[in-house]
Formats: sequence, structure tokens, C-alpha cells
Amino acid sequence: MSGSSAAPCRFAHYFAICGIDTETGLEPDELAGMISLLQSEKAQSPPQRDLPSPTENTQSPLKRTFKSKVLARYPQNVEWNPFDQDAVNMLCMPKGLSFRTQADQRDPQFHSFIITREDGSRTYGFVHTFYEEVTSPQICSAMHTLYQMHNAESTPSSSSSSSSMDSLASSLDEADSPTSSSSSSRRAGGYDSSRDTLYVSKALCLITPMPFMHACRRFLSQLHRAVTADVAPPLPLESYVHNILYEVPLPAPGRSLKFHGVYEPIVCQRPGLGELQLADFPLAEAFTLLGAENLVQVFTCTLLEMQILLYSHDYQRLMTVAEGITTLLFPFQWQHVYVPILPASLLHFLDAPVPYLMGLQSKEGTDRSKLELPQEANLCFVDVDNHYIELPEDFPQFPNKTELIQELSEVLLSFGLSANTGAPPRTRTSPGSTPGSTPSTPGRERKTVALRQLEDDGRNGNLAVEELAVLELLQGNATLERLQALTKRTGVTVARVDALRAGVKAQGTEGQGGRTAAEEEELRNAKLNVQLREVFASRFTTMFADYEAFVIQSAPDLESWLTNREQMHNFDKASFLSDQPEPYLPFLSHFIETQMFATFVDNKIMSQWEEKEPLLRVFDARIDKARLYNVRAPSHRSSSYQRCSILKESAQAIEQRLMKIDHTAIHPHLLDMKIGQGKYAQGFFPKLQADVLNAGPTNNKWSHRTATAQRRKDRHRQQTEHLALDNDLKEKYMQEARSLGKNLRQPKLSDLSPAVIAQTNWKFVEGLLKECRMKTKRMLVEKMGREAVELGHGEANITGLEENTLIASLCDLLERIWSHGLQVKQGKSALWSHLLHYQSPGNTHTHTHTHTRRKSDCFLAMPSLRVFLIQDMRHIQSMSEIKTDVGRARAWIRLSLEKKLLSQHLKQLLSRQALTKKLYKRYAFLRCEEEKEQFLFHLLSLNAVDYFCFTSVFTTIMIPYRVVIIPIKKLSNAMTTSNPWVCVSGELGDSGIMQIPKNVLEMTFDCQNLGKLTTVQLGHDNAGLLAKWLVDCVMVRNEITGHTYRFPCGRWLGKGVDDGSLERVLIGELVVPSGEEDSGRGCRTPPLQRSPSQTRRIKPTSAQIQEAIGESVNNIIKHFHKPEKERGSLTVLLCGENSLVAALEQFFHHGFKSARLFQKTVFVWDFVEKAVAYMESADQMGDLQETAEPLGMTCQSLCHYVNSINSTPRNIGKDGKFQLLVCLGARDRLLPQWLPLLVECPLILRMYEDTALLRDRSTVSTLIGVLETIHDFPITLEASLVKGIDL
Repeated sequence: MSGSSAAPCRFAHYFAICGIDTETGLEPDELAGMISLLQSEKAQSPPQRDLPSPTENTQSPLKRTFKSKVLARYPQNVEWNPFDQDAVNMLCMPKGLSFRTQADQRDPQFHSFIITREDGSRTYGFVHTFYEEVTSPQICSAMHTLYQMHNAESTPSSSSSSSSMDSLASSLDEADSPTSSSSSSRRAGGYDSSRDTLYVSKALCLITPMPFMHACRRFLSQLHRAVTADVAPPLPLESYVHNILYEVPLPAPGRSLKFHGVYEPIVCQRPGLGELQLADFPLAEAFTLLGAENLVQVFTCTLLEMQILLYSHDYQRLMTVAEGITTLLFPFQWQHVYVPILPASLLHFLDAPVPYLMGLQSKEGTDRSKLELPQEANLCFVDVDNHYIELPEDFPQFPNKTELIQELSEVLLSFGLSANTGAPPRTRTSPGSTPGSTPSTPGRERKTVALRQLEDDGRNGNLAVEELAVLELLQGNATLERLQALTKRTGVTVARVDALRAGVKAQGTEGQGGRTAAEEEELRNAKLNVQLREVFASRFTTMFADYEAFVIQSAPDLESWLTNREQMHNFDKASFLSDQPEPYLPFLSHFIETQMFATFVDNKIMSQWEEKEPLLRVFDARIDKARLYNVRAPSHRSSSYQRCSILKESAQAIEQRLMKIDHTAIHPHLLDMKIGQGKYAQGFFPKLQADVLNAGPTNNKWSHRTATAQRRKDRHRQQTEHLALDNDLKEKYMQEARSLGKNLRQPKLSDLSPAVIAQTNWKFVEGLLKECRMKTKRMLVEKMGREAVELGHGEANITGLEENTLIASLCDLLERIWSHGLQVKQGKSALWSHLLHYQSPGNTHTHTHTHTRRKSDCFLAMPSLRVFLIQDMRHIQSMSEIKTDVGRARAWIRLSLEKKLLSQHLKQLLSRQALTKKLYKRYAFLRCEEEKEQFLFHLLSLNAVDYFCFTSVFTTIMIPYRVVIIPIKKLSNAMTTSNPWVCVSGELGDSGIMQIPKNVLEMTFDCQNLGKLTTVQLGHDNAGLLAKWLVDCVMVRNEITGHTYRFPCGRWLGKGVDDGSLERVLIGELVVPSGEEDSGRGCRTPPLQRSPSQTRRIKPTSAQIQEAIGESVNNIIKHFHKPEKERGSLTVLLCGENSLVAALEQFFHHGFKSARLFQKTVFVWDFVEKAVAYMESADQMGDLQETAEPLGMTCQSLCHYVNSINSTPRNIGKDGKFQLLVCLGARDRLLPQWLPLLVECPLILRMYEDTALLRDRSTVSTLIGVLETIHDFPITLEASLVKGIDL
């Protein structure tokens, strides 16, 4: 681990003893009290409860928290690992001292802990806690007095909890009785010094640079056994402690080591440089406690850097699960707050608005439902003892999850363990999902917990329930036993039964090869550990096999890279994602945004100037090895599951090391102690002799190794300082560069003065603001950077997937900001809870003014949309698809973002300062005025780009639309006698044909979300005298999001006028109200293409026409080269303003003799019809018989298509028919074949001038070549274009 490389090679750095200080006596733990005081502080009100003092406390004295102390530590200090007294004391005894009487259970307990320093390096602690009789008469009489006072005033009093933190603290203290019988007897008699013996907890602790958990556990338990044994140990205890501190080295990488405890030798091994790093915590236990599926889900939450809270009554379980999950992350490392055991006095850490992985001790009998946590919107809650987890809403699944669980289950089964323990995970229902079977309540589950723990807890490798039951049945049934014996004799095997037997016996057959049962268990654990970890490592090796190709290494040297780290893109995310299999994308798009992935890439870049980080070195070596065996083209990514191929070798390497010991440490020996020292009384751990334990030997061979290693390190450090930056400056850059507050990655566990807590909170506020700046900047760059490249086309080239990931992470950030410093938690979403307070009648203010969007010319006929915060909330509340508060908050954020009102709405929400003060504590982010203003300003910058994040996600909701038809009043009768109708279409569907009431130009209708609107079909039935209608445009508005689309027309609808069309298909453009520039809209997305307006005034030149055709075809090809989710509307490219139809119309109009004196205008469609009529008559006369067969077929197809279009019941007019012919020809790849037929037709001479492009052979052949390029793409036409045509 990270601590090991820096520390010289000593196995253990410190031996410490924690317990009661008999000189200071019983001291109540003021820390826990102080935290409650700070937490309960309201805005200006005095604290609601004082520090608990022994006299006032309502708890029974044996249950109260009393201060423990570090009674001794050896040596006093180690320069490379300074002793952190507060942290060690707090983590050795997280609840302080524990008192018992002879009536209570007093079994020794073991647990581990970890101290993570601010730079991320780790030190491990291993603690053996036992109970020792209290011999001090002062302490016994003090406890006796406390009991008398407690009994005298034991009147129940209840105080309302003043904050979510207080209620959490109180729920944790509710039921802390070791056994119910003893608690009832104690209530009756309590502790009486004349009658009872008083015991107090004492802890022996080893602090080591590496997690040799099994070795330390065995050493400490042997040390304790030496004190309680009837016979004194062979040597004084000082000899054993001195030996492990100074004479036992760390095993070298890839080697094993044997050293001696008090009674038995102890063996440990360390993986080699090319293997996975040391992890000695039994993963089998983590898998058995949670079940494989639950563990994979928690692992996924960890990878996505959510907040993870482990909950168990057993400290060692918390540590086992936390360390288990973090070791599976290879080659990545957890980058945020990591406190696997959260001491009682540090509950306020749960208020941290950052990702964390923490462990909280539960009390027996405490119900999960009573546990109120400050924020749950993004929390993964893991109830370790009851085998169940609660997952956050909407998080992506790990790729190939099912196959991964299958492979893990097989590994577990091969060691006789079941992977099926654990209740199914509970996900809070997400928007749009139907809540299936409701999960069982924690209360109901608890009734079966005791039974289930007995059956499938698996601490000793038990099989799960069903398998155990089958085996019991077999063992208990004589007939079945005889039957089985018979089958064996006849040579038939009962495989299933044998497998069960093997599973259960796997633990029973011990002592093979002269190893003790404990050694056998250790070997089995180590082999299982490494195999499970290899399965996960192999997944990452497969998924990130080509990651190096996407790392952007642009800086010339380390200094310039560190200086510009924040401005630089280090990883080509878009290209990486486009290279991945589709099923992986939801997970990977989230994962590559995490801090752990960013740090991994940073380490990769820095490895060109510095030594490779150990995990990265192992990972890169594995990828290189995989490449040697399996050369594959990175472009052909497959989502098929590749199983791990090195399980056997990895287990063999460990077995070989443990079978053949490489190094044996010096045996413990007598020290230079005075006569009479080193004696002690049985059952009491003595005060050791400091003079012999504070200094190590100077003559053994490996202490020289340490010295030379230290000298080498010093030399290397001087060299680095000389070559690279000044170290302080570098550290500053690194902290800035690497994270959003790595400086608060690990809050200090020691000094908890109010000033320190205030400073920690201030760091959180700064971190949140910085994160907001980074996230908004990233969202803008993703959108605008791509838009700028493609100004000709209004589609931003950001994948819908990436956009969704970024918006989800913005929602998460807002939830964390709104959870920071909350007074009283209500509901799972702090933001939604604040909005509900704002909405409640008691809070309505006179100044909830509604903003109306300013009218621009195009809005003259569209009534303005009133926009206000509560209205948007009502829209969300009316959506039955969303079941949870977290879902509602996210939907509201998406809607506000799409309406470009997020900053404005939040500003309005926070303008009620009285409400904010009531809901939030003084230190909360939302009460830091300057930071709040900057935060709103960053959100305001998002108004510069268009989001459709609400419309595109909630696709099934009903939305009200408003339609306004704007006629050209000067030229036409605005009122018509015919019966008009309209049909609105979007990317998700259409509204169907709706009749418009006569003489009404505006209507509203409700319809399932149509998505972005694409076309409007407008028509009438030609009834009555005034059946002609000149329409300027149609306006359609989504009444929830406020998006308004304009569908230009500028043509007549009516028989005998214009091209005789009674129905037109109009193409839409999104309209921007002119008033929006004021609300922070500096720039906007270029407009979508729209319907071609009336016949063009300026005639384009032949060069312009050819350029327009090339451009329109190019746009169609670019459309298909984008990922499917990014493409936008093909209809716009086929029929919009600069579309293929418009360009071909210009081509056919060039040199066309359209105007006739005193006659009707002639249209291009007239030429097509006449050409077809000529072909048909020629065919009948037999002129086409001699032509080549393909040409005859083409001729037939053209005639068939034109006749089908003419016979359609729709009255789409001549220009509409030409548009339809072009679209169908493009779809069916016939356009290039039809063109020569039209050019060869003799009618062309009569209807086109000599200079017409259509009569220029070379131009036509170029056009045919250009049109053929779109044959490679599958063109599908929108239903509104081809309605009524069956071709």
C-alpha cells in the first residue's frame, strides 16, 4: 500500500495500550457532547441541550461514554510515521471505555482500523480488546456513587432532537444492552461495589505500514493469552513486543516471512511486484455477508463515487467490507473521505457534502427506519448484519454484471461457499419505472435475521440455507445414508451430495502437510482473496485495454503540465466512448467523469517524468501481456464476456510462498532488563519497561538495510528536488491539480475544537463552489465546443449519453449543496424539501412575481407564457410517473435547465432569507452570501446553450400544446369558409389530425410528449365560397417547457391558386424570444432549417445551384456518420430550407420556361408528368422495346411512382408532389437512375432553354455521381411526408 513504499522495512511501527487512566479517574467523554452541542445550534437560538454531565445523564452509568487514554506506546516516535495519539485512541476505542460486571459477557474482541493521512497514504492499526478487573477503589466507588445518583433521579425525560444529526446520535444510543437479561438485572440492582466486580475494557494495538491482518491478530491474541494463562510465558512480554517492533522485518515483495509469537510461529507473505497488492482482509466474509450481487452493486456505487455508508454492530465487519471493496478497485484508488470506522464523536462527518466511504456502528435492536441521515439522494446504504443494501436512484449497472456474478459465484463455490446470501438490493423507484413488488420492510426482515445469521452468515464458510438443509436431511436420515452407501458400492455417484459434502468438509480437513488449522484457514482465505480480486482485475484489463491510446500527452515537461492541469484535456472521452460496445456506455460515461479515473490518467501522464505508480505499473504490464496473447483491432470492440484465465496461477503463487518460507526472523530473546522487572499478576496486562522498548538494537543485519534504504531515499529526494520543482510548490500544484479538494479528502480525526470544525466546513463550501465551476464549464465546453465546429447544422455533437451523465452529476451536486448544514432533514431530497417549504401557503410572499417573456414580432399572435417557480413545481407534481422526492427534484432541475431558468428559479428560492435561516445552520453553503452569488452566476452561464434534457427523458408524459395559425392578412381573407385541420409531428410521434374550429386561429390540445417538433401538416377541405387561404406561418408551443416552434409557409392553400395544394407539410424552427438576451443568453444555437418560403426572388447562378446540391448531400452524409442518438431530424435535411429537395428544385427550375403569357404558371411537376405520359405512350407504341432491360425497368419504376403520387387521396399540390418524388427516390435509391430518363425525353427541348443545367450532359452526370453517394445510407421518411402513399 501507499504507506509501505515510504516507510523503512519494519513490520510494525508502534505497539500501544489504551484503557482507563487510574490517575484521572472516570471522565465523561466531552467530545461526543460537544459535537451534539455544535450540531444542535440553531440560527440564533441558544443550544437546546447542554453537555452531558455525569449527574444529568439519563443513561445508566455502565452505558455512558467515558474517556479512554493511550496509556503507553513504544517507541515514543518514529520519524517517518509520527504517532497520532488522538486518532489512535479514538479508533482503538471508538465508543470510549466500556464497563461490565461479572454478570455480562466479556469475550475479547478484535478489530482493525486505518488512518488515512491528508496526502492519501495509509497506516493500519490492529486492536485486541479485552476486559480487565478494575482494582482502583476510587473508580469503583465513583461508579457506585453514579449508580446511586442515577437510581435516585431515574425519572424518564425526553428532549426533542434538534437536528438530523442529533436524531442520528440518539437513534444510535437507543439500545446498547449487551444482553437483555443482564440489562434488566442491572436496572434492578445496577452496580454495587460491595456485591459486584467491575471490569473495564483495555486495548492492545499494533500499528503497521501494511495490512498484515491475520499475523497481527494472532500475535495480539497470543500476547493476551500469555497474561491470562495459569503458567507464565517463557520470556517476559517485553521480549515479544521488542521482537516484533525491531527484529521482524517486512517481507520483501514476492517473499514469505516466519516470526515467533509467544506460543506459536506466525507466517505472512507479500505479493511480488507484478501481482495485485497485499490485501489480507477476508473477501470471503464480505461476499458471504452481502451476497455476490449486492457486493457488485456496492462496488459499482464506489466506482461512481457515490456516498457509501456501511452499517454494522461489529467494527471488524465494517473494516472487512470497506477494505474488501476498495481492494477490488484495482487499478483505481478511492480518492475521497475514507473512514471505515466512524467514532461516535465524529458523526458530523456524515454531513460532508462530498463522496465518502464510511462505516457506522449500529446498536443491537436499532431499526434502520429510525436512522436519519443528513442526505440520502445519492447514498448507498449497506446494512452489513442484515445482508441488505439500499441503492441510489438511476445509477447504471456494471458491464456484464450477470456474467461477472456468475464467475464470482463459481469461484466461491469452488471453496465451498455460497454467493446467494443477501437480500435483493432495494432501489428507490426511479421516474417512469413501475414499482414492482414492494420490498419488505426492515422491521419484517429483522424477525428472520437471527435465524438467517445462524444459517448463512458464513463467518466459518457455512453454505447457504438450502444446501445446509439438504445436508442435514442426508446426515439425519438412516435410510438415505444406506441408499447412498449402496449407490457408491454399485459405482453410481450422487454428484450433488458429494459436492455439498466437499463444501462442508473443506473447512474440516485441516492439518495437511503439518500445518495448523489456523494456517490452513489462512492459506484458504489468501487463495480465495486473490482469485476473487483477479476476476475483477481481469474485467478492468478487458474494458480499458486500449485506454493509453486516448490519453492526451500534450505538455513538454512536468512543471508546465502541473501549472496548466486544470485547463487541459487529458483524456479523449468522446473517442474513447465511441470505441466501446453499446451496453458498456451508460456505466463508462459516468465512470470516466470520476475523480479516481482522472487521478489514474494523471498518474499515467506523470509516469513519463516520474517513476510509475505501483498499481499503474502492474496494470500496464497486464495489458501488455494480454496484447501479446490476443492481438485484436481496437475498433472491433465486443461486449462478450471474457473470463479470467489466471486464477490457478495466482493461487499457486501464494501457496508456494506459504509452503516454502523464504525468511525467518530472529527469535524473541531475553533483553537487558534489571532483576525483578518483567513480572506481573495473572489477568492484568502489566506496565511494560519503556527503557528497553523505546530503542531498537543497533547490530542486526537488516537494521543496516533500513539505514541504507533511508540513505538511498534521502539521496533520491535531494535529486528530485534538484531536478524538478521546489517540493512545496509542486505539492501546491498537485493539490490544486489533482482534485476538487484533496485537501479535504481525509479530515483529521484528532483536534475537534469548534475552530477546526468551522475550518473543515469552510473547506467544504470552497470545494462545492469549485466543483460547481468545473461542472458548469465542462457542460458548456461539451455543448459549445462541438457546436462551433458545425455552425452550418444546428445539432451539437455531444452524445445524449454524455449530456445525460453531466446533467445527472449536476443534479447530484445540487443535492449535496442543499444537504450541507441542514437543520432538520425531511424526506430524501433536501432540494425538493426546500421547494415544498417555499410552496407551502404559510410561506407565500407578495413578491412571488411572475415573469412574462417579452414579446417579439413573431410572438404577436402567441399569448405570452407566464413563468414562475411554483408553476414549474406543479407541472412536476402532476407527473404520476415520478414516485420519489429525489426523482421530482431531478425532474424539476431538468425542466428549469431546459427553460433556461435554473439560476433564476434558485435565486428566487433563496431570496426568502427567513426560510433559508430556518432550514439551514450558520455554516451551510446556502448561507455563505458571496459563494452563493458565485454559484448562481456559474449556473447562469448554462443559459448560453440549448438543453432538451426534460423533453428527451420524460417521453411518456402528457404535455399541453398551443397552436396559432398566422395568415397574411393584407393579401387574404383571414377567415375562410372551409374546414381547416392540423397535425403536429415530433421526434417521438404525432398528434393525429385535429379539426380547427371555424374562424378560430388558435387552439390548445393535450398529447403524449412529441419530443422536439419537426413538421406540421396544415390543410382544409375546400368547402364553401371562400375556400382559399394564404398562411404566413404556424406557431406551436410546448406549454410546460415554453419551447416555441415556427413553421413558415408563405403559400396559398386552395384549388386553382398557387400550385393547387389543399395541404402542406411545413418544417419547423425553434424560436428564441428576443427578451432572452437579457437573461444571460449571450449566444445561441444556430436555428434549425425550416420550410422553404415562397418561390425565391433572386435567381441563383448555375455555380450556386451546384454548390447547394453538394452541400445538401454532404449534410445528409454527415448526419449518418454521427452516433444514432446525436443525429437530429433527417426531414430537415431532405425538405428544409437548404435541403436536398430545395437544391434539386433550383436545379430543375434553371432555364425552365415556366411563365406563359395569358396562361397558368407551369410547374416542374408538369414537366415530370408530361415526361411520364410520353414514356408510357412510347412504351405502348413499342419504342422502348429495343432499350436495354435495366433502362426499361427504371422507366417503369418512374411511371409507377409518379402515378402513385398523382392518385394519392391527399391534395398536396404540384410542389408537394415533386418533394415527395425526390424523397421517395432518395429513400429507394432511384434518383440517379431517373435523371437520364428525364434528360433523354424530347419534351425537354420544348420546356427548357438551351442554357438550362438539365440540358448540360456533363453537369447531369456530375449530379448523378453526387446523388449516388447517399446510396450507402438507410433513409427513412417521417410518416407525415409519406402519408397515403403505399410504395
